[in-house]
Amino acid sequence: MEPVEMSEFPHSHEKKSAAHRVLVVDDEPLIRWSVSETLTDRGYEVVETGDAKGARSAVDADSRFDVVLLDYRLPDSDDLSLLASIRRSSPRAQVIMMTAFGSPDVVRGALDLGAYRVVSKPFEMDAIAELVAQASAAGPGGRAH
Repeated sequence: MEPVEMSEFPHSHEKKSAAHRVLVVDDEPLIRWSVSETLTDRGYEVVETGDAKGARSAVDADSRFDVVLLDYRLPDSDDLSLLASIRRSSPRAQVIMMTAFGSPDVVRGALDLGAYRVVSKPFEMDAIAELVAQASAAGPGGRAH
Protein backbone atom coordinates (compact mmCIF):
# COMPACT_ATOMS: atom_id res chain seq x y z
CA MET A 1 0.00 0.00 0.00
CA GLU A 2 1.41 3.36 -1.03
CA PRO A 3 0.83 6.75 0.60
CA VAL A 4 -2.00 8.72 -0.96
CA GLU A 5 -0.91 11.32 -3.46
CA MET A 6 -2.47 14.65 -2.57
CA SER A 7 -3.47 15.31 -6.19
CA GLU A 8 -6.24 12.73 -5.69
CA PHE A 9 -8.31 15.21 -3.68
CA PRO A 10 -10.46 17.95 -5.20
CA HIS A 11 -9.65 21.47 -4.13
CA SER A 12 -12.08 23.41 -1.97
CA HIS A 13 -11.77 26.89 -0.56
CA GLU A 14 -14.61 26.69 1.94
CA LYS A 15 -13.94 28.23 5.33
CA LYS A 16 -14.33 25.93 8.30
CA SER A 17 -15.54 26.72 11.78
CA ALA A 18 -12.91 27.99 14.21
CA ALA A 19 -14.18 25.23 16.50
CA HIS A 20 -12.13 22.77 14.45
CA ARG A 21 -8.71 22.46 16.07
CA VAL A 22 -5.67 21.12 14.25
CA LEU A 23 -2.26 20.17 15.62
CA VAL A 24 0.54 20.43 13.04
CA VAL A 25 3.66 18.44 13.94
CA ASP A 26 6.60 18.84 11.55
CA ASP A 27 10.27 19.63 12.16
CA GLU A 28 10.55 21.63 8.93
CA PRO A 29 9.59 25.22 9.85
CA LEU A 30 8.54 26.17 6.31
CA ILE A 31 6.18 23.21 5.98
CA ARG A 32 4.75 23.82 9.45
CA TRP A 33 4.24 27.51 8.70
CA SER A 34 2.71 26.89 5.26
CA VAL A 35 0.24 24.31 6.54
CA SER A 36 -0.65 26.46 9.53
CA GLU A 37 -1.22 29.57 7.42
CA THR A 38 -3.33 27.66 4.91
CA LEU A 39 -5.52 26.14 7.62
CA THR A 40 -5.79 29.36 9.63
CA ASP A 41 -6.92 31.18 6.47
CA ARG A 42 -9.71 28.60 6.20
CA GLY A 43 -10.92 29.16 9.74
CA TYR A 44 -9.15 26.43 11.67
CA GLU A 45 -7.56 26.97 15.05
CA VAL A 46 -4.00 25.68 14.61
CA VAL A 47 -1.35 24.67 17.14
CA GLU A 48 2.17 23.97 15.86
CA THR A 49 5.12 22.01 17.17
CA GLY A 50 8.36 20.76 15.64
CA ASP A 51 9.05 17.60 17.60
CA ALA A 52 7.56 14.59 19.38
CA LYS A 53 8.03 16.09 22.82
CA GLY A 54 6.04 19.17 21.81
CA ALA A 55 3.33 17.01 20.23
CA ARG A 56 2.95 14.93 23.38
CA SER A 57 2.82 18.09 25.51
CA ALA A 58 0.20 19.68 23.26
CA VAL A 59 -2.02 16.59 23.31
CA ASP A 60 -1.55 16.07 27.05
CA ALA A 61 -2.41 19.72 27.74
CA ASP A 62 -5.48 19.69 25.49
CA SER A 63 -6.75 16.53 23.87
CA ARG A 64 -9.55 18.34 21.99
CA PHE A 65 -7.84 18.31 18.59
CA ASP A 66 -10.08 17.34 15.69
CA VAL A 67 -7.16 16.59 13.38
CA VAL A 68 -3.45 15.99 13.91
CA LEU A 69 -1.09 16.37 10.94
CA LEU A 70 1.90 14.29 12.00
CA ASP A 71 5.26 14.02 10.28
CA TYR A 72 6.65 10.49 10.40
CA ARG A 73 10.29 11.50 10.93
CA LEU A 74 11.02 14.01 13.66
CA PRO A 75 14.28 14.78 15.48
CA ASP A 76 13.13 12.78 18.51
CA SER A 77 10.90 10.19 16.82
CA ASP A 78 11.33 8.17 13.64
CA ASP A 79 8.84 5.37 14.10
CA LEU A 80 5.12 4.94 14.74
CA SER A 81 5.32 5.20 18.54
CA LEU A 82 4.27 8.88 18.51
CA LEU A 83 1.22 8.02 16.42
CA ALA A 84 0.29 5.29 18.92
CA SER A 85 0.77 7.71 21.83
CA ILE A 86 -1.43 10.38 20.22
CA ARG A 87 -4.14 7.83 19.43
CA ARG A 88 -4.17 6.76 23.12
CA SER A 89 -4.16 10.32 24.49
CA SER A 90 -6.58 11.79 21.96
CA PRO A 91 -8.64 8.93 20.50
CA ARG A 92 -11.21 11.29 18.97
CA ALA A 93 -8.63 13.09 16.81
CA GLN A 94 -8.17 12.08 13.19
CA VAL A 95 -4.44 11.65 12.55
CA ILE A 96 -3.04 12.28 9.08
CA MET A 97 0.51 10.94 8.82
CA MET A 98 2.79 12.91 6.48
CA THR A 99 5.93 11.28 5.14
CA ALA A 100 8.57 11.37 2.46
CA PHE A 101 9.49 7.83 3.61
CA GLY A 102 6.22 6.00 2.98
CA SER A 103 7.24 2.38 2.63
CA PRO A 104 4.38 -0.11 2.49
CA ASP A 105 5.22 -1.25 6.04
CA VAL A 106 5.05 2.30 7.40
CA VAL A 107 1.74 2.98 5.64
CA ARG A 108 0.20 -0.31 6.78
CA GLY A 109 1.46 0.20 10.33
CA ALA A 110 0.08 3.75 10.49
CA LEU A 111 -3.33 2.66 9.21
CA ASP A 112 -3.36 -0.29 11.61
CA LEU A 113 -2.73 2.14 14.47
CA GLY A 114 -5.73 4.21 13.42
CA ALA A 115 -4.31 6.88 11.13
CA TYR A 116 -7.02 8.48 9.01
CA ARG A 117 -4.72 8.66 6.01
CA VAL A 118 -1.01 8.59 5.10
CA VAL A 119 0.10 11.23 2.59
CA SER A 120 3.30 11.66 0.64
CA LYS A 121 5.47 14.74 0.88
CA PRO A 122 5.63 17.05 -0.91
CA PHE A 123 1.96 17.95 -1.20
CA GLU A 124 -0.14 20.89 -2.36
CA MET A 125 -1.46 23.13 0.44
CA ASP A 126 -4.97 23.25 -1.02
CA ALA A 127 -5.05 19.46 -1.16
CA ILE A 128 -3.92 19.06 2.45
CA ALA A 129 -6.56 21.59 3.53
CA GLU A 130 -9.23 19.55 1.71
CA LEU A 131 -8.01 16.37 3.40
CA VAL A 132 -8.20 18.09 6.80
CA ALA A 133 -11.77 19.12 5.95
CA GLN A 134 -12.62 15.52 5.08
CA ALA A 135 -11.03 14.22 8.27
CA SER A 136 -12.88 16.83 10.35
CA ALA A 137 -16.16 15.87 8.69
CA ALA A 138 -15.52 12.17 9.37
CA GLY A 139 -15.69 12.96 13.08
CA PRO A 140 -14.36 10.86 15.94
CA GLY A 141 -13.48 7.36 14.90
CA GLY A 142 -14.31 8.00 11.23
CA ARG A 143 -12.06 6.25 8.77
CA ALA A 144 -10.84 7.09 5.31
CA HIS A 145 -12.26 5.12 2.41
